[in-house]
Amino acid sequence: MRNKRVLFLVEVAIFSALALLLDILPFLSFKLWAQGGSISFAMVPVFIVAFRWGVKGGIATGILFGFYQILTGAYIVTPVQTILDYVVAFAVLGLAGVVARPIWESIKKNNKQKLVTWIFIGCFIGSLLRFFGHFLAGIIFYGTLAPEGQPVWLYSTLYNGSYMLPGFVLSALVLSFLLIKRPRLLLR
Repeated sequence: MRNKRVLFLVEVAIFSALALLLDILPFLSFKLWAQGGSISFAMVPVFIVAFRWGVKGGIATGILFGFYQILTGAYIVTPVQTILDYVVAFAVLGLAGVVARPIWESIKKNNKQKLVTWIFIGCFIGSLLRFFGHFLAGIIFYGTLAPEGQPVWLYSTLYNGSYMLPGFVLSALVLSFLLIKRPRLLLR
């Protein structure tokens, strides 16, 4: 029991640090906007932990990743914006873990089609919820950056969607290829 808890903590720490590396290394990340937002592989380690350990592991990894973002130069406007953009938005990535059990079952039954379907569903859940965290922060704190005459909600949707949609697709594809070839990565 104790070894399992230590393994959990070690994996959360390692995978959150890996997420940060995948986000800040220039050859692995495409920075899209000056105020934040990039297309990278950074969500992949968070999703891996969410699929291995469930919601608890995913949320813990996401929160730690968000704190690492803050410590390494986050775009900070106010404390509330920081919490929305970095703590909440990255924590909810871990809710992809709601599909951990169906993913494990697909692996045990060697059903690759269901495995890919559940991976895409999990990545979509986590990415959509992260999008909403950034979207809300965009409406509340970045509305003055919207072009004149453009509704703030549309500006926030386009801004955040421009990197979240490709990030979701990239993460889901990478995880699908990885877990079809090495499904045992998710089994504890």
